Amino acid sequence: TLPQACPIAEPEACDQMYESLARLHSNYYKHKYPRPRDTSFSGLSLEEYKLILSTDTLEEFKDMNKGLWKTLQEKFAPKSPEEKQKAWARVLSRPQT
Repeated sequence: TLPQACPIAEPEACDQMYESLARLHSNYYKHKYPRPRDTSFSGLSLEEYKLILSTDTLEEFKDMNKGLWKTLQEKFAPKSPEEKQKAWARVLSRPQT
């Protein structure tokens, strides 16, 4: 035989708690007190967050944080190992003045 369920000590309190959880689950308070605009604590909308956190924007921020010298080095750096070797050979073959 299955054990009998324990009787609820306070059925009224249980009913109140159930009704409260049901209201939260059904978004009762969200509909009762609508926000004029969906925002976060920073004041940005969901669309603005998506734009800021997109991969392209994050890459732009990374590029902005680099110094001018680092950006120029990356821009003019040889891409393949052969090009690197040729670049070093040109530098080493220059006459020292």
